[in-house]
Parts: sequence; structure tokens; C-alpha cells
Amino acid sequence: MFIETARAILISIGIFYSLYLFAYATFLLVSVTIGASELYKSKQLNTLHNVISHDYYFPVSIVVPGYNEEVTICDTVHSLLNLDYRLYEIIVVDDGSKDNTSKLLIEEFKMTKVRRKIKKSIRCQDEEFIYESYAYKVPIVLIRKKNGGKADALNMGINASRYPYFVCMDADSMLQSDALERIVRPVLTDENLIACGGVIRIANGVVLENGKVKKYEMPDNMVAAMQVLEYERSFLASRILFDMFNGSLIISGAFGLFKKDMVIAVGGYDHTTMGEDMELVVRLHVFCLKNQIPYTIKYATDAVCWSQAPDNMRDLRKQRRRWHLGLYQSLTKHKQILFSSKFGLVRTVSYMYFLIFELLSPYIEIFGILSVIAMFLLGMVTTRVAIAYTIISLLYGAVLTLSAFFSRIHTQSIRLTAKDVWKAIGACIFENIGFRVILAYTRMVAFVGYKKKKLQWGKIKRVKFNR
Repeated sequence: MFIETARAILISIGIFYSLYLFAYATFLLVSVTIGASELYKSKQLNTLHNVISHDYYFPVSIVVPGYNEEVTICDTVHSLLNLDYRLYEIIVVDDGSKDNTSKLLIEEFKMTKVRRKIKKSIRCQDEEFIYESYAYKVPIVLIRKKNGGKADALNMGINASRYPYFVCMDADSMLQSDALERIVRPVLTDENLIACGGVIRIANGVVLENGKVKKYEMPDNMVAAMQVLEYERSFLASRILFDMFNGSLIISGAFGLFKKDMVIAVGGYDHTTMGEDMELVVRLHVFCLKNQIPYTIKYATDAVCWSQAPDNMRDLRKQRRRWHLGLYQSLTKHKQILFSSKFGLVRTVSYMYFLIFELLSPYIEIFGILSVIAMFLLGMVTTRVAIAYTIISLLYGAVLTLSAFFSRIHTQSIRLTAKDVWKAIGACIFENIGFRVILAYTRMVAFVGYKKKKLQWGKIKRVKFNR
């Protein structure tokens, strides 16, 4: 009786897991196809735009929060000085670093101490000192504050910003020279735009010179190479598709543009969550829909930010654990989206996608794999069927991943060597046979002891940019 019950349970789990994989694979196929098509259209429009000159710019504040970023912070600020844009300011917020982050900035950019009153429209920790430099084409401001976490540092930067729009970015990232111009372009055509996300790409293996890609190579490090494929697939799999019905729930903290008065209206970044970037975007959706405010949240598919990725599994698992906790906090904090008809497609598509295929996916995947293994060991599935099932799943995933990667490479006019193509194929194989399972397990156990460290910065090993 017990064995028969166990068999029935395993069969039910196996059927559910197969249907889940089929639904996710179908979603990926549709979204990658649509995404690749939209990228091609965007490339054609950019070709036309490049022959049309324009002299209108609106001012933007770039906010760079950081904690113990002495390795990369000067390179990041230098990259911001190379932007093809006229009206902007750079605000670096040092969140109580224990290294030489502030000292290096002060020396490198000839900064002088100033007395300046910062109006705190959003609550944040107090500043300790402020330095400024006007020796370059745009003002550079350094604010050293008491440690309060990334969200608190971002709120300080927003309070200190002088302009109606601000860009937030990570201190370990570099913008392409045209990235700021491209991310603000949607504001010129859509008066209701309140937020716009840029494209995050992996900087490992890339050589940047004056904000332009001088050399592109797939990373030799397999952990970084697998993340290159993962980022490109993720971008095509959800960002572009959700953008078509104003359903984007995530704008990466590494590069995003926001309308300042709207962010202040909702209270700024939430310092109690680990996923402050997603939580803010979801809260903007909720605020505008509840108050019947016309709004748009978009993605600029050609505004590129290059960011360092973890090159070892220890740092990567720490990062993904933090991301999954942030996803959980964002979805549960705004669970009213799921139960109110006023949220429309944001509720029925976006929220359900992140709930089922992101938040719950590690549990479904791990238990699904274990059930299939158990069915095989109990003789419920023949060896031939098990092998065929595995091969079909791996091939389907590999084709979609490589299609997303090569589509993105093509639209960026980047040429790959034969060596890089083989690296991509190898990384794709390793990702499908083990990498995804390891990350699924990492996310599944993410909740163990998370409350103790919820305000800490998520840190990974930094290296100098290739310049």
C-alpha cells in the first residue's frame, strides 16, 4: 500500500514537473523570439538616429553608492567622465567604508571639502563630510556618511542630487560612452516615463577604452562565462517582453534612470529589504495604479552598462542568495497585486511569472529532479526514456540560450572568434548539466539565517577593469 502510494505521488510530481518545464520552455521560446526581433528593430532605428544630430539634453544626476570599493571606484568615475553627454553631475556616496575609498577619490580628482546643507526629502543616515571637484567637465561630489546599507546610501544620493532625473549605478560598473544618452532618450518621447532600465552585461574578459569596447572575449573563467549566457538569456526572456505591456518589475541597481519626484513620493529605497532595486519598481507600479497616475516603466535595449561578475562559486552563491531573498521580500511586501483587479497585466503576467518561474522555481526544479531520479531507480522509467528525456531537455535549453546570446552579440556589432564560440558552447553545456542545479539549491536554502545580515552590503571580490 505504501509503495503504491509513493509511486502515485512520484508520478504526480513527475507530471507536474514536466508540465512546468514545458510551460517555461514555451515562455522562453516566445520571449526570446520576440526579444531578438525587437533588438533587430532597435538596431535599425539606432542606425537612423545616428545620422540625425540633436543638441537638446536635460540634466541628470548619477548616483554611485559604494562600500569598500577602493579597487574599482576611481575607474568607475573616470568612465563616467567619458560619457558623450553634457549636462550631468556625479555623486559618489561612501557608506562608511573601512578602506580607502574616499581617500583615493579625494586625491585622484583633486577634491576640496565643502559645507553644504542637504535637504533630506527621504530619510537616511547623516553625512560625515562632503567633498566636491569642479576640475573636470562635470561636477563630482563625494559624500561620506554613516553606514546604513546600499538603500540608505542611494537615498542620500537622491537627497543630494540637483536634477529632476537621477541614474543609479553600482561602483563596480562602467557605462559605455553613449549609455547615458541612450537611457534618457525615452524621456524625450514619453512624458509619462518614470523609470527606465539599462542593459547589464558582464565585463569579465572585456577591454574598455574611453567608454567603448576595444576588445570583446568570452571569459576564460567558466563561472563568469556561464553568467554571460545567463544574463543575455534573462534579458531576452523577460525584460523586452514585459516592456511591451508596461509590466517590467525589475530595473537593475547596476544601471537605471528614475524620475526623482516620483521616487521621493513613494519614500525612496527601502532599507529593510535586500532587493531594494526590484522593491522600488514594484512600489512605483502600485503607487501609480492605486492613484490612477499615467506612467511608463521601460527598458532602453541599447544603453549598456558593463559590470563585474563573480568569478568563483562562493561569491556567486552569496550573490544569488541575496537576490532570491530580495525577490521574496519584494513579492510578499506587495502581495496585494495578486488579489486586486486594478493591477491588470502587471498582476496576471509579471507578478505570476516572478512568483512561479523565479521565486518558486528552485523548489519545483529540485523536487522535480529528485522525483525523476527516484522513478528511474524504482524502475518506473526505462533507461531509454530517461536518457531521451534528459537529452531533449538539455538540447532545448542549450538552443534557446545560445540563440539569445548570439542575437545579442549580432545586434551589438561584436565579432566573436572561433575560440569564443566554442567557449560559449562549452559554458552552455556546463550550465545545463550542473550550474543551474547548484544555483537552484542555493536559492532553495536562501532563507537559512538571513535575518541576521539583512542590512549588510553584498560583497564579492573586485578586480581592476581592463582598460
